[in-house]
Amino acid sequence: MDRTSEIRKVLLITLALNLLVSAAKVFYGYITHSISIFSDGFHSLFDGVSNIVGLAGIYIASHPPDEKHPYGHRRYETVFTIFVGLLMLLTCFEVFKKVYESLIGKHLTVVAAESFLVMLITMAINIFVSTYEKRKGEKLNSEFLIADSRHTKSDIYVSIGVIVSLVFIKLGFPIADPITGVIVGIFIAKAGIDIIRESTETLVDRTQMNISIIKEIACTVDGVMECHEIRTRGTKSHIFVDLHVLVDPSLSVENAHRIAETVEKEIKSKISEVVDVVVHIEPSE
Repeated sequence: MDRTSEIRKVLLITLALNLLVSAAKVFYGYITHSISIFSDGFHSLFDGVSNIVGLAGIYIASHPPDEKHPYGHRRYETVFTIFVGLLMLLTCFEVFKKVYESLIGKHLTVVAAESFLVMLITMAINIFVSTYEKRKGEKLNSEFLIADSRHTKSDIYVSIGVIVSLVFIKLGFPIADPITGVIVGIFIAKAGIDIIRESTETLVDRTQMNISIIKEIACTVDGVMECHEIRTRGTKSHIFVDLHVLVDPSLSVENAHRIAETVEKEIKSKISEVVDVVVHIEPSE
């Protein structure tokens, strides 16, 4: 199974689980008139929306290079990753909105024994989804899966906050609901901003790996006397490299070209994430 198919499989599995979690919270919150659980259910629904967005993004990113996109479409995955961060900021806004409504007495959370059971079961599913996505994201070098796992992790924070607030409300401290909401909202906002910042760095061609590794590989090739001006860009799973290689000035063009080809092959064979290498040949002084 190729990378795109594996990512698609992960997203489909997590989409099914996220929709299950969301449906459980929304349905239970509705029948018990529990505003906190009901709103948390719609927060969980954002995870499902994120999975659907991811499926669209991965599909577009998997398209091969063409005349208008000679470097491929991989950065569409990064663009859709930013969308996940924006969803998290929207979720944060909804959390603070509920905090405000609670403070002005617009709603009162209803607590029942079943409330804790629903929250604990759905939180356990979210923990599994977040861990599963992160592990697969790191294995497949998928920015989207890693970002989406953070999004789901924020759902865990929300659930913990709801459970804590339910306990305090049961003990007669209704103010616990808005206080917990503020804390959870801050956590979600930070995670969303981090995702947007990191994805933006990729879009502006932040270096994608330690250039000393590339230099070490290039300098082991026969005929290479030195190399410099090493640059990398792209995404973690789709890296473009260009570098300048110094060779003996008395070499023929054919031999110098052969060295450049060898450098390219060596870098690609030893760093699987590298998809293209441009070698500039220069005479040594």
